[in-house]
Amino acid sequence: MISVEEALEKILGYFKELEKGETPILESLGQVLAEDVYASIDVPPTDNSAMDGYAVRASETNGASSSTPKHLQVIGEVAAGSLANQPVQPGTAVRIMTGAPIPPGANTVVPFEETDELPRKGQLRSFPFTIGILRQTPPDSNIRRAGEDVHRGTLILKKGTEIRPSHVGVLASIGMQTAPVIRRPNVAVLATGDELADISQPLKPGQLFNSNTYSLAAHVLDCGASPKILGIARDQVPALTEKIRQGLDTDLLITSGGVSMGDYDMVKEVLSKEGEITFWTVRMKPGKPLAFGVFNTATGRKVPHLGLPGNPVSAMITFELFARPAIFKMMGKQNRNRPIIQCTMEDALKNQDGRRIYARVRVMQRDGQYFARLTGPQGSGILTSMAQANALAIISEDITQVREGDRVPVMLLE
Repeated sequence: MISVEEALEKILGYFKELEKGETPILESLGQVLAEDVYASIDVPPTDNSAMDGYAVRASETNGASSSTPKHLQVIGEVAAGSLANQPVQPGTAVRIMTGAPIPPGANTVVPFEETDELPRKGQLRSFPFTIGILRQTPPDSNIRRAGEDVHRGTLILKKGTEIRPSHVGVLASIGMQTAPVIRRPNVAVLATGDELADISQPLKPGQLFNSNTYSLAAHVLDCGASPKILGIARDQVPALTEKIRQGLDTDLLITSGGVSMGDYDMVKEVLSKEGEITFWTVRMKPGKPLAFGVFNTATGRKVPHLGLPGNPVSAMITFELFARPAIFKMMGKQNRNRPIIQCTMEDALKNQDGRRIYARVRVMQRDGQYFARLTGPQGSGILTSMAQANALAIISEDITQVREGDRVPVMLLE
């Protein structure tokens, strides 16, 4: 058996960043920019109003107050998306809406609420009309200048940026329809075992529903990759070989089951014939039977394969520790590790066989301290205990017992 760290090093050593592709910006969330992005325009492209109000010359408002209003003749109106054709001359103003271009001659905007527009509302039917300014307004008030957000030619997003919703907005603001990103990996997911039935079929005696395919495919989606579901391979070498070959057009093939020591654990046998095995056991619990290697294709291409255990909890924890970082590396993500915090255990736990334990826990915060409680029995087939967990408590190989109140490292899953 090899350590978790050695297994992860061997796995990640095989993967590299995938090639660049152009993706519609709304579909690029969670992907990583493959090149720097420069602004092709100013944002905003012109000076515009930040308020609904009146565009005026600031000097025309000097001394204005509610008791001594300054009266200006309103010669027109400009709405957002319209052009400001009428210049503001001395003694005049232009009614303006938020986002509308600032008219020539104006250098400030007086908001509606700082004028007597409301009491005059019924009288303001056509231009020109007179408006009273009730407050002195300094130059440049309520004006968004051209290029205030982004200047044309400037670097706005760096290569390696993981795209968030705010980045999508920035790309849209400069008119980009697609983003140059590292493409999403395609990941094949295959369950093995005669005991499995698909959720669309009735259970026969001795069968279990195939939960692994769906939980693992959901994990793939959660990572930002694209799953290719291959279904269930029965415990015969020809059937398993055929299913595996259907997944060799992807960037990673993940199987669950068939990597232990049983008579019907066929994955290692097929892997040894169709490719090569790098390792197949890891010093951890759950998740000891874990195989990694590559399958060869007819074209000479090698497809990495991660053979996860068949027990549902083991499959999910090994995915979390090994498949997730591999997928993130292919996507160009630099931060591949879940956060680890120190927690006070509220349950005791024994470690009797010298393996690293990843215990399902629920982390809570009280009085500024973190506490972790087991989500129930820790059998690797108890799927609900994983569903209730938001973290994994890590008990190292050299610790034989954790007592209530002990501090342990905990890897957050949420």
